[in-house]
Amino acid sequence: MNFIPVNEPLLDGNEKKYLNECIDTGWISSEGPFVQQLEQQFATRVGRKYGIAVSNGSVALDAAVAALKISLGDEVILPTFTIISCAASLVRAGAVPVVVDCDRNTWNMDVGQIEEKITPRTKAIMVVHIYGLPVDMEPVLALADKYGLQIIEDAAEMHGQTYKGRPCGSFGEISTFSFYPNKHITTGEGGMLLTDDEYLAQRCRSLRNLCFQPQKRFVHEELGWNMRMSNLQAALGVAQLERLDEFVVRKRRMGQLYTELLVDIPGIQLPLQQTEYAQSIYWVYGLVLKDEVPFDALSIMQRLAQQKIGTRPFFWCMHEQPVFRKMGLFEGESCPVAERIARRGFYIPSGMALTSEQMNLVASTLREELK
Repeated sequence: MNFIPVNEPLLDGNEKKYLNECIDTGWISSEGPFVQQLEQQFATRVGRKYGIAVSNGSVALDAAVAALKISLGDEVILPTFTIISCAASLVRAGAVPVVVDCDRNTWNMDVGQIEEKITPRTKAIMVVHIYGLPVDMEPVLALADKYGLQIIEDAAEMHGQTYKGRPCGSFGEISTFSFYPNKHITTGEGGMLLTDDEYLAQRCRSLRNLCFQPQKRFVHEELGWNMRMSNLQAALGVAQLERLDEFVVRKRRMGQLYTELLVDIPGIQLPLQQTEYAQSIYWVYGLVLKDEVPFDALSIMQRLAQQKIGTRPFFWCMHEQPVFRKMGLFEGESCPVAERIARRGFYIPSGMALTSEQMNLVASTLREELK
């Protein structure tokens, strides 16, 4: 059989049309009109006033941290179970990442552990929505209000998701998204910052463009980055955004089919379909091997690879990252839930272009390999 990749985007809408428009007009750089169009349309979709398009989701976090003036010695609470970009943006700024464990069912940060981590040095909470379900935001917002903390909302995986009917990406001072090819909306590489604060929006725009000054372009008062999104990337994003509702429905149908195909297989924990505040959008379809299974995720992933099925491991805990341990961070830290799912969790092909025939084949192969 042909290899089934872990992700393949769906690019059969207006992508070619808009890309050809970029080429025909010569607008291929960050100065092209599709960039502003994507910023405005995406911000409107999420219910935000300002959108700032950038080159990827990781630098969006860098810009958010810098825009909020989080710096040396500031503590920021975040989940240990997340991608390294989240903690890296803090460490590069000289801030101190303070981790909390995750919930064993949703895989999101355990919001019940946040308050005990707050100290006089705490400046912000970085919320990261994981894999398909959002973090339970009401307790987080209450804590931020109680202690005067800022919220950075990493909604990289949450295109089209809501929390109690409110769009993910509409919480906190700044929210960030990723448009990597495995996301519901892709620009190839790319990201977005969203905010309702005009000052923060201006700071983010400056930071993404080397902090050029309007009147004295090459005289710099502050260091920024070149994290601009090109018009070509934005053209893809505009075409993808036109189909976001369709893509959310498609992903939920895929999640439902996988659940039906896998629900009776012993030894695996399936992702939650919903909570009291949200229905999963299945950014990826994750699985966790139960303790009775006598091997870890790496083993089953290798077996599936031999059967030409792509997979990815779950995130590795921030407090166990060698690069941070070498810096003296997280000494003595323990997050048993996250540590377990990092070792026993993985996700199977989940891309937008995945067919039902491929999903059936993935499920039947997984069933055989788990026997």
